[in-house]
Amino acid sequence: MRFDVGGPGYGVGGETRGLLAAARRSFADRGRVRGQLEECARRLDEPLRIALAGQLKAGKSTLLNALVGQDIAPTDATECTRLVTWYRHGAAPRVTAYSPEGSHADVVVRRGRSAEGLPGAHGLTFDLAALRWNAGGAREVDHLAVEWPSAELAQTTIIDTPGISSLSRDVSARTSRLLTPGGTGVALPGADAVVYLLRRLDTADVDFLEQIGAGTGAGGPLGVIGVVSRADEIGAGRIDALHSARDVASRFAGELERTGLCQSVIPVAGLLAFAAATLRQREYAAFEALAAAPVDEVSAALLSADRFARPDLPLPVPPDLRAHLAARFGLFGIRLAVTLIRLGVRDSASLAAELTARSGLDELRTVLDVQFAQRAEELKAHSALTALARILVANPGTEADALLPRVKTLLSDVHGFAELRLLGHLRTDELPLTPTDLAELHRLIGGIGVAPHRRLGLPPHTDIHTQREQALTAVHKWRTRARHPLADQSMVNACLTASRSAEGLLEILHEPPTTPFARIPPPHN
Repeated sequence: MRFDVGGPGYGVGGETRGLLAAARRSFADRGRVRGQLEECARRLDEPLRIALAGQLKAGKSTLLNALVGQDIAPTDATECTRLVTWYRHGAAPRVTAYSPEGSHADVVVRRGRSAEGLPGAHGLTFDLAALRWNAGGAREVDHLAVEWPSAELAQTTIIDTPGISSLSRDVSARTSRLLTPGGTGVALPGADAVVYLLRRLDTADVDFLEQIGAGTGAGGPLGVIGVVSRADEIGAGRIDALHSARDVASRFAGELERTGLCQSVIPVAGLLAFAAATLRQREYAAFEALAAAPVDEVSAALLSADRFARPDLPLPVPPDLRAHLAARFGLFGIRLAVTLIRLGVRDSASLAAELTARSGLDELRTVLDVQFAQRAEELKAHSALTALARILVANPGTEADALLPRVKTLLSDVHGFAELRLLGHLRTDELPLTPTDLAELHRLIGGIGVAPHRRLGLPPHTDIHTQREQALTAVHKWRTRARHPLADQSMVNACLTASRSAEGLLEILHEPPTTPFARIPPPHN
């Protein structure tokens, strides 16, 4: 079993399975409770569940399409955007509607086409008007399940949620029930981690993030990453728009990091990211033609999307195709693509890679991998333990009562999430350390991966003895730094977190630290 977070959190997945098995034995004659426990156990073997949340029209569906690299999430203001929609890997495309009572029906999927015949300008739509339920005569749709052949979905289930600021309280409540079940009777949290999309940072965003944090049961937010979505719009589509968005993201990150509500905030131009992932040769040829046109004429045309599509402009691209480009790439994407071709990009594959890198999607993928994917076992175990604690409290009076203290102990050991919070802090505010020490700290707490050799900065096949020596040196170094008389509380917490991560490495390398480097309590963040 791999080292997920360091410290006593190691092996939490295996221990969680044992606790669930013991609880199932205690509730063998109570079918409903046993079913809840079996659901918890199944979740440990399923892909990690990541929910996309945010206010209305924050760009959740567009970002989902970009992450998957396929046009599978409707982005128009259709009825399906009012429903929680689960995207899972499947052998063939299929969309199913489920009622609150459990009835289900297949959903007809329609793909829009642009005026000049290119698919994808209007994306998919899910036709819910003529559902034929399998049983029960259901009239209401509770949620949709989309199965789609995708390598990304084989590793992660993505949940697209309605906007929390919907004009309909019932619609917004669907997202709240999924992510902040509270006292609703839902035993298992719907998602293991959350990507929260921000266009601005207002009271509604902060309140909802606080609700997510309050529901973790571990004294802080559990797997929450912020995304400044539609980042290209912050700079009004200018070529330097993402630089402005990065400043905004840094400000948001600072405000959220102080409250512990979010571990990282990253600017992403979702529309550009998706368009780059699905760039077609005809679109590249249109950008080439625009790059060869007079600069002044192209710049004047790009003052607005409507102007860019006007048929009377003397541009070497038909008006319908120009309108398609504006819908797919936005003005920022068009300006950027034309500029890159003028600077020397010579084929569609190279242009797609350049646009993806500049959209912020690569950075988001890296953060998702380090903070979510490589910690999937612990995130899923935390969801299962939270649910198990609720079940045990709600059903007292059995032998399973003896399990509750251990469940609470595991939930209170939040070192993995101390690492996540510190990683977010390091993204926005550097500690008073040398660049070398900052790099070591970032690496030690899992900033480039959670495997022991990555945390220690060693080659993959380094022998165990060398790894142990390096880890013990790290324990000594960072505990000594934590005791420095001039270190402020932020610095102390960071050093203690690094030291405890190194102690966790010694545990899995089969050499626990000895005096004077005995175990220390988790740092208070």
